[in-house]
Amino acid sequence: MITLRSSDELAKLERASQVVLETLEIVAASVQPGATTSDLDRIAEEEIRRRGAVPAFLGYRGFPKTLCTSINDEVVHGIPGKRSLKEGDIVGVDCGAIVDGYYGDAARTIAVGRIDADRQQLLAVTRQALEAGIAAAATGARVSDIGAAIEILAIRHGYGVVRDFVGHGVGTALHEEPQVPNYGPGGRGAVLKPGMVIAIEPMFNLGRAEVKVDRDGWTVRTRDGSASAHFEHTVAIGRSGGVVLGRGQLSQLFRVESAEASIEPHISAVGV
Repeated sequence: MITLRSSDELAKLERASQVVLETLEIVAASVQPGATTSDLDRIAEEEIRRRGAVPAFLGYRGFPKTLCTSINDEVVHGIPGKRSLKEGDIVGVDCGAIVDGYYGDAARTIAVGRIDADRQQLLAVTRQALEAGIAAAATGARVSDIGAAIEILAIRHGYGVVRDFVGHGVGTALHEEPQVPNYGPGGRGAVLKPGMVIAIEPMFNLGRAEVKVDRDGWTVRTRDGSASAHFEHTVAIGRSGGVVLGRGQLSQLFRVESAEASIEPHISAVGV
C-alpha cells in the first residue's frame, strides 16, 4: 500500500528533509584530501542532533554509522571509517534524519579536489538524471516514467544503470512503497498521486551496471571496478508536479488550481 500524506505530515517530512539538506551542505564543505570518512560521519551526526533530529541510518538494520560514504567504485552503503580521501576521488554521501517520526533522505556525490574529465561528466550527468526524474514525477504519470526519464541520460552517455538498488517511498519508515527503479520502460507501476512522497536516486556507473556486495554485508561496489555516482532527493507529488522537500518550497504543493486541486488533509492509501 502507498500512503498519501496529509499537509501536517508533509510539513514534518519537509522539516526532516531540511535537516538532511543542511547537513549535506556542511559535510560537503568538509570533503577535502586528508579528511576521513569517519570525520564526515562525526560532523553529520553532530549537525543532525544539533537540529533536534535523529540520524535515520544509525542502527538501521544494524548499520553502524550516521552516513553512508561510498568512494570511487563504491556505489552505495559504504561504511565510514579511517580511510582518508585523496585528490581525484569521488565520494557519495547519503544522509537520513528523523523528525517527529518522519524521515528525510538525500544523497550527493562530491569531488575530492580536482577530478578527471570522465568523473566530472559522470557527476554532472547523474545530477541531471535526478532532475529529469523529478520533472517526470507528475500527477497522473506512472512510477516507471521516472526511471525511463533517468535511463535516457545514462544510455546517451554510455553509463551503466544500477538495477539492484532503487528509489523508494518515504514517510514514517525509511523505505516504503513504491519502489522507484532508475530504468524504464515507462507506463508501468503505481499512478503518481498528490500526497505521495518518494526518494528518487539515480546511480550511474562509468562502466557496466553490475554490482556486488562486500563481505561487510553493506558496501555495494561495481563489479568491473569503474567509478559510480549517486544523487538523491525526497520528493512530494503535488498537482503541479514533484517538489523537492527540504528546500522551503512546500507551499507549491498547495496551490489551488481548481476546486478539486487541493490536497485533502487526511491520510488515504492506494494500491501499488
